[in-house]
Amino acid sequence: KYLDISTTLGGQQPRKHYGITSSISLAFPREIDHIYTQKLTEAMKPFGVFEGEDELSHRLAVLGKLNSFVKEWIAEISESKNLPLSAVANVGGKIFTFGSYRLGVHTKGADIDALCVAPRHVERTDFFSSFFEKLKRHDEIKDLRAVEDAFVPVIKFKFDGIEIDLLFARLALQSIPDNLDLRGDSLLRNLDIRCIRSLNGCRVTDEILYLVPNKENFRLTLRAIKLWAKRRGIYSNMLGFLGGVSWAMLVARTCQLYPNAVAATLVHKFFLVFSKWEWPNPVLLKQPEDSNLNLPVWDPRVNPSDRYHLMPIITPAYPQQNSTYNVSTSTRTIMSEEFRNGLSVTDEILQGKADWSKLFEPPNFFQKYKHYIVLTASASTEDNHLEWIGLVESKIRVLVGNLERNEYITLAHVNPQSFPGSKENHNENEFVSMWFIGISFKKLDNSDCVNIDLTYDIQSFTDTVYRQASNINMLKDGMTIEATHVKKKQLHHYLPPELVQRKKKVKIKYRNLTQCFCKNFSFFFWTQEGLSATKPMPIPTIDTSRSQVIDILPSKELPDASSPIPTSNLRVIKNSIRLTLNR
Repeated sequence: KYLDISTTLGGQQPRKHYGITSSISLAFPREIDHIYTQKLTEAMKPFGVFEGEDELSHRLAVLGKLNSFVKEWIAEISESKNLPLSAVANVGGKIFTFGSYRLGVHTKGADIDALCVAPRHVERTDFFSSFFEKLKRHDEIKDLRAVEDAFVPVIKFKFDGIEIDLLFARLALQSIPDNLDLRGDSLLRNLDIRCIRSLNGCRVTDEILYLVPNKENFRLTLRAIKLWAKRRGIYSNMLGFLGGVSWAMLVARTCQLYPNAVAATLVHKFFLVFSKWEWPNPVLLKQPEDSNLNLPVWDPRVNPSDRYHLMPIITPAYPQQNSTYNVSTSTRTIMSEEFRNGLSVTDEILQGKADWSKLFEPPNFFQKYKHYIVLTASASTEDNHLEWIGLVESKIRVLVGNLERNEYITLAHVNPQSFPGSKENHNENEFVSMWFIGISFKKLDNSDCVNIDLTYDIQSFTDTVYRQASNINMLKDGMTIEATHVKKKQLHHYLPPELVQRKKKVKIKYRNLTQCFCKNFSFFFWTQEGLSATKPMPIPTIDTSRSQVIDILPSKELPDASSPIPTSNLRVIKNSIRLTLNR
């Protein structure tokens, strides 16, 4: 283990501790803590977070077959490259796992992240050609596809019903022994950057397990925190929240600070620590080490861009990186609020005032905001749709960043869950996915109303998506993006009733109060003739399908930024969410 030794006063025995600081508490669990931990385990079972013995055995069997398959392929490649038969017999090759499966916290039906490690004479091109063809001929392999130009190149497939994402790395070794340990930094010497990236997942996962005091307590705590994060809508590295490895590092740090605590206590302490954490101070599991390999590492003293990271959580394996570079002002605000809420709920649970099930209750996202942007991605075929929504989702954080920079917006909250488009709003032959972004506006005073124009914010986002799709030759006929502004009361047009049910409100019966309110509250919508206050405002839409021109607001209609505005009369008129932006 990575342990620091600190000598106590008075000649006492030196005390061991984990991580970069001493522990907060070395207290051992009480009987009641074990009882709460058992209750926590029972509360998680209905969510399918624990896999049965049969399913676990099936995974082990599949990984065993894949490992043999890799060894067989490497031997064939070695023979084709005229290696001596004695070398071919001992060339080896190995499958390593990482991510949730390696950490021991995978859920039922989850995929497996794996890495194929090969000796120096096996090229990456061999992996994406001959190995891919070998997989294609295997009866138990389904849904095979290669993503060779990805940031971390990968082959994806199902092996006897289990989804596997397989990376590749070749080491500067003549052979790959079965007992190879990937944690040594010297293995990175003379490797290309794609191999270093591919090795990183395994090295980080192994280092996390090495740095926690008790693996079983860590695993049960991490299962609880991951379930909580998913239920609360804050589990998504792509959308600017945290991904699996980041949650694992936060839990690991909690375990280092309370090394003898059991899971129920650790869950509570997790919320205590991170509800009070002073970001952007980084979370570190160990002191960063320099291996003199000249690889780029996270270091705000050297790299100016690292100083702008809002919520740094630093991977413990060299080269150290910030796993949360996607976090934005909005997502950090949302997660900080959730940490505080989690602390409040676990306080109640450990006082006997609530059950663990309360921790896993989902928030009512669709009641939280008055204004939403609905982002709709459409395609004409199922395959095109899967490809298209993957790209659109990967860029949604660009839109969130654009909205955050708008002077009138204080928070842009994207719900990580996507929803299928309703048939009444789209053609039957279209494949549609929708994301919802809740918007909070700045509180302003002393004006009748304000026109908030989100045209540029959304146009620059859609331009980014189309440009990326064009650059990678993905863009096809029928692929479109629409951005629609809706109020909370209009959400039932897009979502099932159970998601948008509202609490009944008492009707105001005082006529003079109603009249007074209506005088100050104007409804506007855009027509071809200009601004009208005589008809109800339609739901404004930005259609980005590519054939129409952008309709620019005349300068005289733009809001005067110098005029302050009252909160009660805040209005989103158009992006020119009256903008029609199809190119």
